[in-house]
Amino acid sequence: MKAHQSLLFLLLLGVPRLILAAEYFQLQVIDSESKRGIPLVELKTVNQILYVTDSNGIAAINEPGLMNREVFFYVRSHGYEFPADGFGYHGKKIKVIPGGKTVLEMKRGNLAERLYRTTGEGIYRDSLLTGAEIPIAQPVLNGKVLGSDSVVNAKFKDRVYWFWGDTNQPGYPLGNFSVPGAVSDLPDQGGLSIQQGINLNYFLDQKGFAKKTCDMPGPGPTWIDGLVVLRDKEGNERLFAKYVKIKDLLTVYERGLVEFNDEHKKFEKRQVFDFNAPLYPVGHPVKYEMGGHGYILFGLAAPLIRVPASPEDLADLKQYETYSYLQSGTETKNWKVDRDDAGELRYEWRKNVPPLTSDLEKKLIEQGQIQEQERYFQLRDLETKERIEIQNSSVAWNEYRGKWTMIGLQKFGASVLGEIWYSEAASPLGPWKWGRKVVTHDKYSFYNPKQHPLFAREKGRLIYFEGTYTALFSGNEVKTPRYDYNQIMYQLDLADPRLAAELFER
Repeated sequence: MKAHQSLLFLLLLGVPRLILAAEYFQLQVIDSESKRGIPLVELKTVNQILYVTDSNGIAAINEPGLMNREVFFYVRSHGYEFPADGFGYHGKKIKVIPGGKTVLEMKRGNLAERLYRTTGEGIYRDSLLTGAEIPIAQPVLNGKVLGSDSVVNAKFKDRVYWFWGDTNQPGYPLGNFSVPGAVSDLPDQGGLSIQQGINLNYFLDQKGFAKKTCDMPGPGPTWIDGLVVLRDKEGNERLFAKYVKIKDLLTVYERGLVEFNDEHKKFEKRQVFDFNAPLYPVGHPVKYEMGGHGYILFGLAAPLIRVPASPEDLADLKQYETYSYLQSGTETKNWKVDRDDAGELRYEWRKNVPPLTSDLEKKLIEQGQIQEQERYFQLRDLETKERIEIQNSSVAWNEYRGKWTMIGLQKFGASVLGEIWYSEAASPLGPWKWGRKVVTHDKYSFYNPKQHPLFAREKGRLIYFEGTYTALFSGNEVKTPRYDYNQIMYQLDLADPRLAAELFER
């Protein structure tokens, strides 16, 4: 047994944890409705000592100058509210005693409930210190991962395969910029219930750090998206993704197709794509049948790109089409729209034209080619009727609703990239007409949301999604300890009357 495993084993026996728990005061913050602990609650003293609750909603306090006395804690959290006292302070005075415990409740403003952090250091640090129950096997440091950007995942060979973007480590500011990965068991095949958490088993390098699984040649990071499982002609499952090479922070200079070698736990290059091709895999894929044929749908704000669901077609950009009214063969940046005899926009599956985006439609409006009311992207706030611009999204079929559900990231909302919206439609192509905000952040980003239909419960009444919580692009220079640049899981209950099906059918 390795040293860290031995320590964890001893801690789980209870004796050392009891000693630790006697030294710490346990302050837990729970959701007033579900009574579940709330992760990411900031508890700050009058002299600016900041505690942040772990995934059980617990903060472990052992401050020599503040023990055995009453201490006031300001209480705040994104999308939650703590009542103000008579002077308008949102907080509470608490007697802090070694070995003591207290519970505070917060009212949830978010429609989605924050469940836990899936990546990074100290996920259950404070629970460990105070002797609370811990659901996952690696509660404080897994694969030496401090933080990871943007998750993709897929069911492959009866397990869930997870991959992330740039990832930090304890030993140096530069970490893994070539796609760390992990596997977990499905809840009905030995894995934890999704409400409890995810036991990630990272692919490790010789130093015990999450290894590079997609180290493509060339300078700069390698990122992947469009992760999809397809069967070949022999019926074998194969796992593919689109890769990009990055320079100058966010500039893509190469893209192509990679396939995962499960024996060696790494991606291998299969195809370099024509960089000028307008259509290629992007975003979170959706499997869909049209006209008796299976397709993979791709897209960012909406899945408007399709390719036949075979490994050969996935690698051939000539097989890609987009659902559009733009005429093919016209000059780049001077696209012409196609209309029928009645003057209506003619939507068809077309090759050699770019997918529709909100920005592209704005240009077409400026050019006088379409009218505002003709836009494909018509998503509006159910309450205010204001237009919502979606940066990217994750779409999945929902049995409970009998519709396709979208979890979308708003562009330039109350926070620049921190507002998450729910919408639904009869087709994965939309139209997405109405949306309801389900998660909000105060000057913080929560980007690249990923819906997890694999884990939906009660026939889809409860759906799950996660995203990257980070100060990047937010303008906020104060980064949340441990949570920044990590993935946070949410649960959304579609039985909530504020998400009533008829609201989306107007």
